[in-house]
Amino acid sequence: MTHNVLVVDDEPKLCDLLASALSQNGINVFTAGNGLHALKVLEVEDIDLVISDWRMPGMDGPQLLAEIKSRFPQLPVIVMTAYSTVKNAVQSMRNGAFDYIAKPFDIDELDITVSKALQFRDILKDNQRMRAELDEHQQIDSLVGDSPSFRQVLHAIDSVRESNATILLTGESGTGKEMVARAIHKHGNRADKPFVAVNCAAIPEGLLESEMFGHRKGAFTGAVTDRVGRFQQADKGTLFLDEIGEMPLALQAKILRALQERVIEPVGDPRERKVDVRVIAATNKNLLDAVANKEFREDLYYRLNVFPIPLPALRERVEDIAPLARHFAHTLGAAAGKRITGFSPEALQAMANYSWPGNIRELQNCVERATIVASGAVIEDNDLPAYLFASSPASTSAILSEGASVPPDLDAALAEVEKAYILAALAQSNGVQAAAAQLIGISERSFWYRLKKLGIHVDKIVR
Repeated sequence: MTHNVLVVDDEPKLCDLLASALSQNGINVFTAGNGLHALKVLEVEDIDLVISDWRMPGMDGPQLLAEIKSRFPQLPVIVMTAYSTVKNAVQSMRNGAFDYIAKPFDIDELDITVSKALQFRDILKDNQRMRAELDEHQQIDSLVGDSPSFRQVLHAIDSVRESNATILLTGESGTGKEMVARAIHKHGNRADKPFVAVNCAAIPEGLLESEMFGHRKGAFTGAVTDRVGRFQQADKGTLFLDEIGEMPLALQAKILRALQERVIEPVGDPRERKVDVRVIAATNKNLLDAVANKEFREDLYYRLNVFPIPLPALRERVEDIAPLARHFAHTLGAAAGKRITGFSPEALQAMANYSWPGNIRELQNCVERATIVASGAVIEDNDLPAYLFASSPASTSAILSEGASVPPDLDAALAEVEKAYILAALAQSNGVQAAAAQLIGISERSFWYRLKKLGIHVDKIVR
């Protein structure tokens, strides 16, 4: 792909030098002697990257950067600066610049920085193309967001959606794994075929094999009719295996055979059935740890992990909280017959400060509650649940503050944070475990697993 780069500098010799260096990499180079000239070029040319000097007469680098971010918000800008003004360049990055290079610069360093910026631009273009392909009736909650980490997810979806490769979605509970699976199915080559979802943690172990592969009448007590399993239901379409890490070891071998040989055997029926399914699995567990602990088959792990897509936690894509909240407020408000136009700055700040252990699912629940209690068209901070204000961001970052001692064991520190959230949820739900699990956005089975792992004993359940 050929890229167009605009170099802005009031020194013609430097413009010529950069044009010569960049053109050797197959880049088309445009030049401008000042900021005003640069804006005119941007209005008529499809530019992929701007490299601008910091100090120029008339409109300087910071002013040009502000204009570009206002008119062309998706266009990356690299700032050139002398070593003595690196501090100012860092400030320009905070104002939206992609990166900076210091004069006099090394050509290899320039090539690396430009290459990264153009890769970033390509990902943005791919995302825009993918979004353009989605009509209004196919918009999916999980596709809301434009943070760098989420753009990587969108790029991965676009790369794999037309293939039949097995996909493993990983990430914490509530990060939107099923929504991503549905997006892959709806925009892939099986879109007109069934999408069948199975929560491996929600089905009792004794019924899971029958649920997956079906059974013949009389195969076991209670099997009063023949039943078609989920693999056959999803034939020619997509089978989504959620919480695959909770699947019993005995059944994992049969799942592996179904993936390898594309055949299944219903319970009580020795005849094999051929199936053609595209499998997308999801888990919030570290499956490699589970393999090491003999809790998950290594051969099944590698069969599932053909195309892994890690989903970022909501706290890792803070810039997406506001657009997600607005999206939920719009859709949930309309369903409730209320017109919600947005959030107050205080409400947005409170949501940005919160760590969202339940991720997108918890945010949706929070906005749904706020939509119900809001008295006006704008959701205020006092419409939000009280637990958002229970912990200050300063308290969670205190362990890394200047002068504070860093805990020697990261896993132990994270376990303490997890334990604190679970205890707070139990306290808020008066000890009702199902309600506490729903509050923090995880399944009851996952909640019970965490209770056992963290050694939390619930002596009394208030119903």
